[in-house]
Amino acid sequence: MPRILLTSPIAARTLYYGDEALAGLRKFGEVKLNETEESWSPEQMIAAARDCEVIVSYRQSAGPAEVFDSLPGLVAFVRCAVDIRNIDVQAASRNFVLVTQASAGFVPAVAEQAVGFMVDLARRITQSAMLYRRGEVPGPEMGVQLKGGTLGVIGYGAIGRYLCDLGVALGMKVLVSDPFAKVDKPTIKQVKLAALLEQADFVVCLAVADEKTENLMDAAALARMKPTAFFINMSRGNLVDEAALETALKQGRIAGAAMDVGRDPDQMPTPRLAALPNMIATPHSAGLTPQAAFHQSLETVRQVAEIVRGRAPVGAVNAEHAKRLAKFRH
Repeated sequence: MPRILLTSPIAARTLYYGDEALAGLRKFGEVKLNETEESWSPEQMIAAARDCEVIVSYRQSAGPAEVFDSLPGLVAFVRCAVDIRNIDVQAASRNFVLVTQASAGFVPAVAEQAVGFMVDLARRITQSAMLYRRGEVPGPEMGVQLKGGTLGVIGYGAIGRYLCDLGVALGMKVLVSDPFAKVDKPTIKQVKLAALLEQADFVVCLAVADEKTENLMDAAALARMKPTAFFINMSRGNLVDEAALETALKQGRIAGAAMDVGRDPDQMPTPRLAALPNMIATPHSAGLTPQAAFHQSLETVRQVAEIVRGRAPVGAVNAEHAKRLAKFRH
């Protein structure tokens, strides 16, 4: 019977994996669990996976080269997340190990939180609530209405498309900047990034995080925004020059910002930046809904079901190198 290692620590298993997915895994093999409250280091993972053919990995469990070089019996490394940047796919391929990733089951959840951020920033909801909690009474201030405003979305992937449709439904003018995608809806206008930054009342960053988009939102980009505009980051922390954003917020160059991601561990917002009075931050939880967690955890179960039959599943990223799958075919 195949042996499967689930790396999620106890709390993460409760939030991100769940009993149904765990029961599903157990239909296809003997499952070994991380019974600690901590994410494993690569060394700990290697020690735990010595007798395992499949690793089902929590997003904080890195897969560096040493994992694949040290586990000659490993057939597949299955990621319960979309982001696989901390997995050395080249090393996995060199060792003939299959790597998979989950699809984005969190699209509605993240897009909905982006809308929530826009409303919160525009109406100063968090600021008023915090004053009331301190025993102070906030004075009434003029808010910003979404209808009639301009939404600028950087990145027209799955979340970007969903958010743009929400913006149209709310009566907003919607602009998109993405050099790798084509917008084919008459209600959405595709523009260059500079034009989007200059025109948008709400700039939502949803671009793919890679070496080309590192610090995409730097001091020059932020300077293009209107002083009445708001910046929202729902992608990855490394797309933003945080020092430049902090300066822009402190000097009032933009009206405010919100972020669900940052440069702290596990893509958490940086506490120093999150503490600014014109900033709203959440702990990388925009995609944390039962529906999203259910989608991704059950997708790993479907992937494992294919793997133990010797087949590369949907979501495989290096199927052409996964020669160890042959072990299950026999």
